[in-house]
Amino acid sequence: MSSKGSSTDGKTDLANGSLSSSPEEMSGAEEGRETSSGIEVEASDLSLSLTGDDGGPNRTSTESRGTDTESSGEDKDSDSMEDTGHYSINDENRVHDHSEEEEEEEEEEEEQPRRHVQRKRANRDQDSSDDERALEDWVSSETSALPRPRWQALPALRERELGSSARFVYEACGARVFVQRFRLQHGLEAHTGCVNTLHFNQRGTWLASGSDDLKVVVWDWVRRQPVLDFESGHKSNVFQAKFLPNSGDSTLAMCARDGQVRVAELSATQCCKNTKRVAQHKGASHKLALEPDSPCTFLSAGEDAVVFTIDLRQDRPASKLVVTKEKEKKVGLYTIYVNPANTHQFAVGGRDQFVRIYDQRKIDENENNGVLKKFCPHHLVNSESKANITCLVYSHDGTELLASYNDEDIYLFNSSHSDGAQYVKRYKGHRNNATVKGVNFYGPKSEFVVSGSDCGHIFLWEKSSCQIIQFMEGDKGGVVNCLEPHPHLPVLATSGLDHDVKIWAPTAEASTELTGLKDVIKKNKRERDEDSLHHTDLFDSHMLWFLMHHLRQRRHHRRWREPGVGATDADSDESPSSSDTSDEEEGPDRVQCMPS
Repeated sequence: MSSKGSSTDGKTDLANGSLSSSPEEMSGAEEGRETSSGIEVEASDLSLSLTGDDGGPNRTSTESRGTDTESSGEDKDSDSMEDTGHYSINDENRVHDHSEEEEEEEEEEEEQPRRHVQRKRANRDQDSSDDERALEDWVSSETSALPRPRWQALPALRERELGSSARFVYEACGARVFVQRFRLQHGLEAHTGCVNTLHFNQRGTWLASGSDDLKVVVWDWVRRQPVLDFESGHKSNVFQAKFLPNSGDSTLAMCARDGQVRVAELSATQCCKNTKRVAQHKGASHKLALEPDSPCTFLSAGEDAVVFTIDLRQDRPASKLVVTKEKEKKVGLYTIYVNPANTHQFAVGGRDQFVRIYDQRKIDENENNGVLKKFCPHHLVNSESKANITCLVYSHDGTELLASYNDEDIYLFNSSHSDGAQYVKRYKGHRNNATVKGVNFYGPKSEFVVSGSDCGHIFLWEKSSCQIIQFMEGDKGGVVNCLEPHPHLPVLATSGLDHDVKIWAPTAEASTELTGLKDVIKKNKRERDEDSLHHTDLFDSHMLWFLMHHLRQRRHHRRWREPGVGATDADSDESPSSSDTSDEEEGPDRVQCMPS
């Protein structure tokens, strides 16, 4: 019974392909090693056992019963015989195992790039999800619930009926409820180019507009009709046209891309007597600054970094007031504004991140380059973003100063703070990249901040809470540049790349629902972040558009200009104190700042 069991065990072990699982074979081989014939027999038996023959296991298992004790002492002698079989099988196994390992390695190598791509995609999805979540949180914070409005319409009407509210209209113009009901009333169409400037006269009855078509139009904006239009005398885009205060609406000051500052004399017969040049910058002149009560004096700023003070009572109207510098480097200017509460002080902004305030009585260019004090958001002081100020304005009482930065936000400073003070408010959501974007206060007490945007919308923020309270589609051409509040009524005039002027008033039946605001804010934020990765200098990404636009404009000008036009203007130049450099000789600074 025992030998049958051994035989069965042997077959089972050989079927499993293992020699070491039957120790009896090794002991049988040792016992037959005494003679050479035994070795031959044992070798033949071993070969049979390797081939799986049934006889080998039975015999070796029978012989092994009496030699179990000897096998432990003679294992080394059996190595020479059994190793032959072991090595041949192990070599085959190793080759097989090696091929399997190579296949596994190849599969692993193929799998690694796939895993890397999957990990990269997962990381990208995670980053995208995190960015989207952060953007959602940011948008939610900018469009959160508004505080309760200060002015209530029904109580105010009741007080007016009782005679206790003498300033009803004044307060109503600064009420949020009216701003939230702004709706487009009509457009004023007469220009054939982008409209770059708007300005109401003191009474608010007329509205002046200037354009890339080199014309200035004075509107009766209520009747939607032009009172007069005339050729400005400029050679390139008209950037600003303003009624001089207390002049009986008879004098308009203008500046343009050609660097000229000109004055137009208007007659009571609704025509322009003539225009004359009173100053000449070596670069484009974007803005003029009026003194609130003076019909004769105003300031101009240019991309040549020069500020001129102009007095129309003088034989030589223009005199150089200051050259704006940072250390020894000139800073081209895009904007200038006089403090309405202290007309000796004015602020400028341009091709760097600093708002500079000067006092005309204390300008000493040998001391701090003549600057009284400078303001800048602290995170932009040493920033590599090359932020520029495209527009700045004082509040109604001169206590606050608002500055709009290209590809950045709008910042509010307290003008009485010391040099280098941080901003006090920040207004987000719009996009200021493609043009020299304007910004303004709205309301009799500067209760709101209003700005255009590259997305073609008009944004109004409540100044105190920094929340967006109104959001309107203001320009089909894609960019809103100019925003002019009416001096006495809840009316807003806007313009941009479209060739018309738009008039807005609070005539909607219900407050705006700000439909689509979050999507527009997200889009503006993404575009700004993407542009910041490869942004090099102000408006470089729009240079091709700039060149093509002006080629079209020049072709248009050649069609309508005839010999003799502007001859009177050339004879009436009154700017011997300023440079007469032509716009073709103004150097590379001229193309750094795009007009509308």
